[in-house]
Amino acid sequence: MTLRTAPIPARLCWLAAALAAIFWALASLRHGLLQSNSFDLGLFDQWAWLLSRGLEPVSSQSRDLHLLSDHGAWMFYALAPLYRLVASVQWLLALQAISLTFTALPLWMLAAAAGLGDRQRWCVCLLWWLQPVVFNSNLFDFHPEVLAMPLLAWLWLAGRRGQTWLWCLLLLLVLGWRDGLVLVTLGMAFEQLLRRRWKLAGWAVALSLGWIWLLTQWIQPPLLARHPGLNAGASRYSYLGDSLAEIAGNLLLEPWRLLQHVNGPGVAEYLLLISLPLLPFWRRASLRTLVAGIPLVVVNSLSESAAQRSLVHHYSLPLALIGVVAAIDGLASQPQATPSWRRLAWAAACWAALAKPWSFGGPYLDRLPLLPDSQAAIRRIIPADRVATTSYLAPHLSQRPMLLFPSDPSTSLDALEREQAINVLLLHPGQPGWASDAAIQERLLKQAMLRGWACDRGGSGLTLCRKPTS
Repeated sequence: MTLRTAPIPARLCWLAAALAAIFWALASLRHGLLQSNSFDLGLFDQWAWLLSRGLEPVSSQSRDLHLLSDHGAWMFYALAPLYRLVASVQWLLALQAISLTFTALPLWMLAAAAGLGDRQRWCVCLLWWLQPVVFNSNLFDFHPEVLAMPLLAWLWLAGRRGQTWLWCLLLLLVLGWRDGLVLVTLGMAFEQLLRRRWKLAGWAVALSLGWIWLLTQWIQPPLLARHPGLNAGASRYSYLGDSLAEIAGNLLLEPWRLLQHVNGPGVAEYLLLISLPLLPFWRRASLRTLVAGIPLVVVNSLSESAAQRSLVHHYSLPLALIGVVAAIDGLASQPQATPSWRRLAWAAACWAALAKPWSFGGPYLDRLPLLPDSQAAIRRIIPADRVATTSYLAPHLSQRPMLLFPSDPSTSLDALEREQAINVLLLHPGQPGWASDAAIQERLLKQAMLRGWACDRGGSGLTLCRKPTS
């Protein structure tokens, strides 16, 4: 079968660039309003900074976790030259925004290959931009698989064109942004089986399982032996086991255990919310593409973390892309159906209801009174300082080898000095941030004052303490 091609119009590129600038500005504004966190923006900023300095990417914020032990994101190493040029967290925010908006370009090409006309291709691009999880993922800190979205859309195009070598290359690149994307690539293998594209399906299964085996059996074990760190991934499935191998074994041997933990109404609501903007576009022809989302839907549904079943985080972002590709199939199957622009109005209404731009008028302003004190305190912290701070200030101070936020109730200042050589505390018991509490921070500040640390408390309650030099 010969697939149609169409050049990408300059207007689409300019519009994607304009939207990227808006996305970046909003993410940067949220960061400036102290709404970003150590997990995940601070983590990845510290890893990128360490890589750019030729240091081992081991983050102190996650108890000395190596980058490859976290999500096997070897593609993240490619960002080190940018940080070597200018060390700034804005690289991550800008690249995330660009990736999300420019995913529309391979979707345009995919729509052209499906035989859609110019107006329908524009509809597909707008449909992608109107996915609530696209907008929300841009605002929720940073995660590397977001940078894989253009590659993932291009992967579908390579599959439909039967470009085997390009298919294999893109599979490896997509998997390099996060190990969890193996759920999507295996789902795409199922889709190819349904389409009787045996070679593409075989390569997808072989490369996906081969990479996970290499990562878990060869790359991560020595890294975890030296840097055990804190990885919350497996803990979200603790009822199935403590490791990937144990989880897989229990799934095979005792699948009935799943029924005790799946929240039926919650999963149904999750599936409805992720599908709602796309339902009018799907037809019977969409079903084979939607099969690609089944592994990710199952894993998100089984997780003990509700974040994996929300439209606020990045976990469901690949499902939105699968849904838009399925919408292309639906549009191509019924060219005389209800005008897509009318259905697009429905998607826009869903965006207004489910996207989070309104947070800038409310929740994102709750730390506004802290801004003057936090900016003044950050200016007083030098690059050589080893800092314990709140989770929301961590991304503003993460370009250093040692940064952490106190979350363990048993944490003492003596332990922080002895084990991490912490010499600066920047804490706010009144707003302790994620994973900490007022009691932990008040105790640390009290201990610092008793030890003769120089402490300055701002009008907002933010307190900076520095250990006296010997």
